[in-house]
Amino acid sequence: MAIVVLFSTMSFTISSHFCGNTVVDVSYFSKASSCGMEMKQDVNNKDCSITKKNCCKDVTKVIEGQDNLKKNSFDSLSQDQQLFLATFYYSYINLFEGLHNKVIPFKNYTPPLVVKDIHVLDEVYLI
Repeated sequence: MAIVVLFSTMSFTISSHFCGNTVVDVSYFSKASSCGMEMKQDVNNKDCSITKKNCCKDVTKVIEGQDNLKKNSFDSLSQDQQLFLATFYYSYINLFEGLHNKVIPFKNYTPPLVVKDIHVLDEVYLI
């Protein structure tokens, strides 16, 4: 549900650079790089009146996300819903708590002393 809300409210820009009728570059979230064939006007030379039509163009599409979300507060919920959310939160947080110290119940006990070989007494041999 959070992913649906994220993508429905996200807005982004698709920028494309065309040289003639072919796509040179497409960029998301930033400006597309050019092909280097843009016409540059010379500011110092105003006597020249020859102009040539530029074959390159930039196309920008802006996709807007929605920004009118209904925001509910915890106080607007009924008492039963507040109780359910509080108990769910409490049980979910305590679900992942572990033991801080590793408890070993047989730490203070020593193993029994082996007086006789049990395998020989029961006549069980490994072949």
